[in-house]
Amino acid sequence: MSATPLVAPGKARGARLVSGLSPTGRLHLGNYFGAMRQHIEGQEANEGFFFIANYHAMTTITDGGALRRLTMDAAIDYLALGLDPERAALYRQSDLPEVTELAWMLACAFAVPDLDRAVAYKEKIARGLAPSVGLYTYPLLMAADILVMRADVVPVGRDQLQHLEMTRRAAARFNAIHGREVLKLPQAQLGEARVVPGLDGRKMSKSYGNAIPLFAERDAARRLFMSIKTDSAPPEAPKDPGVSTVFALLALLAEPEETASWARRYREGGLRYGEAKERLVALYEERLGPARERRRALAADPGRVEEILAEGARRARRVAGEVMAEARDAAGIPG
Repeated sequence: MSATPLVAPGKARGARLVSGLSPTGRLHLGNYFGAMRQHIEGQEANEGFFFIANYHAMTTITDGGALRRLTMDAAIDYLALGLDPERAALYRQSDLPEVTELAWMLACAFAVPDLDRAVAYKEKIARGLAPSVGLYTYPLLMAADILVMRADVVPVGRDQLQHLEMTRRAAARFNAIHGREVLKLPQAQLGEARVVPGLDGRKMSKSYGNAIPLFAERDAARRLFMSIKTDSAPPEAPKDPGVSTVFALLALLAEPEETASWARRYREGGLRYGEAKERLVALYEERLGPARERRRALAADPGRVEEILAEGARRARRVAGEVMAEARDAAGIPG
C-alpha cells in the first residue's frame, strides 16, 4: 500500500473532495454537523463532488416512491444549506453507472475476511437490519464512490475511518493485481465536530427516534428542544456542562464566546434548564431559519433541482469515465 498517510494533515486546499450522504430519512442536525457542514465549507477552496447515495439507501429503504422523495429532499437540503452548484458538483449516486461497475471490479480483488471485520455491518445487524448481501458489501460500493472520482480527500468522522481504510486497501489490491496505478489512494479529512447528541442524549440518529430535523418550523422545533431530558438538579446547584445534552447542542449552534459564557453559568449555579432550552430554540432559528426559506423556494421548483443534479452528474461522469477506461483496460474488459 502507498506510503500516503491515511489522515490528511490540516484542512484540504486545492484538493478534490468526494463524499456522499445516504437519504434514509429526513436529514437532521447530526447530518449537518457530522458531514454536510464539512462538505459545504470544503467547496470554497477545493473541487467538490458530493452525491446523494440512493443505492446505499436501498439497504434500508424498500419503498421506491419513498426513496425518490427522500433523494430529492436531500438534494434540496444541501442546496438550501449553501452548497453552490457553480463550485461543487451535486449528483445522484445512481446517475453514475461507473460506480456499480467499479464496485464489481473491486469485489473481485477484495478479501472476504476484510468485509467480515467491518464494524458498521456488525452494528447494523445488531440493530435488527436484515443481513443482506448489499449491506455486507456496502464498503465496496462506498469504495467505488470514492475511487471512481479519484478523490484526494474524503471528509469523514472518526467512526468512518475503517471504511476509508478498506477503500485504500481495495484500491491498492486492484492496482497490485493488474500491475498499474489505476486507482488513487485517498486521504481522510477528519471533522472537528463531536458526536451530535439526540433528544435522549444518545447519538442523534433516525433509527433511535431522537433526531432534530434540519428544517422544523419554529413551534415544532421548540417542542423538541423543550423535550430534551435533563437531570433533576435544582436551579441553584452547579452543573457539569460536559454531561449536558442541552449544553452540547448549545456548543454546536452558538459562537465560541457564548458557549464559554454558558459553561461558566452551568458551573456557577443558578441556571434553569428552561432558559438554556429557549436559547437553543433562538439559535436554531438564527442558524436554520433563512435556509428554511431557501428550501421552500427550491422545493417549489423541482425542475431546477433536477437540472442541477443532471449537470452535477455530467461533471462527475467526465471524471468517472476516464477512471473506468483505465480500469477496464487494466482488467482486460473491452471499453
